[in-house]
Amino acid sequence: MSEADDVLLSRDGDFTTITMNRPRRRNALSRTFLLQLTDAFTATAGTDARGIVLAANGPVFSAGHDFADMAGASHADVRDLLRTCTALMQAIQSVPQVVIARVHGLATAAGCQLVASCDLAVAAESAAFAAPGGKGGWFCHTPLVAISRNIGRKRAAEMALTGDTVDAATAADWGLVNYAVPDDDLDKATLALLQRATQGSPRSKALGKQAMYAQLDRPEADAYTYAVEVMAASSQTPEAQEGMHAFLDKRRPTWPA
Repeated sequence: MSEADDVLLSRDGDFTTITMNRPRRRNALSRTFLLQLTDAFTATAGTDARGIVLAANGPVFSAGHDFADMAGASHADVRDLLRTCTALMQAIQSVPQVVIARVHGLATAAGCQLVASCDLAVAAESAAFAAPGGKGGWFCHTPLVAISRNIGRKRAAEMALTGDTVDAATAADWGLVNYAVPDDDLDKATLALLQRATQGSPRSKALGKQAMYAQLDRPEADAYTYAVEVMAASSQTPEAQEGMHAFLDKRRPTWPA
């Protein structure tokens, strides 16, 4: 993809970076842009990349939905656009790779939802987060689905009802991002976390990610029932057996190709 494209893909070793490159629109999530991002994640899912960095160009990480798509649109059109956005969030969590958001600047509304939907996130200290619909005329209903699952009910309610901007340190304290780091350390800290999160067998990691999301929203008893079955079945995989035998033999594992 050329520098003129709205979505850029680059590969460096085991990791692919998907960069939102729409700074002229503050990386606002238009329908076309959402589809392009979804295509980028889907394409990367089929590669041997072990991790994905979601990054952005320009002063804003993402300003959320592009109101140029929505102002005056019909009920059906807005519903379809929101479903398109939901498909992107679900794609991020369904790809086998670990996905980490590298956040600088403002991530607001659906842009904040995007950060919350990634497996991991590191923010520069200058970053900020908001679900501003609560102080306007259109509440952030869909962003709250992802945000509330990261930070809990009371903090999600505070963000949603006040519409206040949350700084990076607070976002880290609340669990919206994993770490808030000095701006100059953002790239290094993101890479370090991704490297730690992609150790081990890629196939085991992919199954683990899938199962983690599948159990998170189940009642505890149901979550255990599901997790027991998945873990028992995965104990029979070559990766699991190699890990056990390597531990017992006091040697480094050699993961199956």
